[in-house]
Amino acid sequence: MIDAIEILGLVAATLTTAAFLPQVYKTWKLKSADSLSLSMLLIFVSGVLCWLIYGFLIDSLPIILANLVTAISGFLLLYFKYRYKN
Repeated sequence: MIDAIEILGLVAATLTTAAFLPQVYKTWKLKSADSLSLSMLLIFVSGVLCWLIYGFLIDSLPIILANLVTAISGFLLLYFKYRYKN
C-alpha cells in the first residue's frame, strides 16, 4: 500500500513535471527554440539524469517517474533546439 509520504512525492512529481510540458508544447508549436539557452538545457538535462539515477538507486517511484518524463521533455527541447535553429 502506498503511504502518505509516497502520495505527496507523486503529487509533487506530477506538478513539477507538468509545469515543464507547456514549454515543450510551445516550442514544438512555434517551431522555434531561439529563446531557450543551449547551456541551460544541457545543464538541466544533466541534472535530471542525475536525479533519475538517484531515484533508481534509492528505489523511489516518484523521483523515477518525474525525472523520466522530464528527461524525455528535456531531450525533446534539445532536439527542437537543434532542429529549429536558423
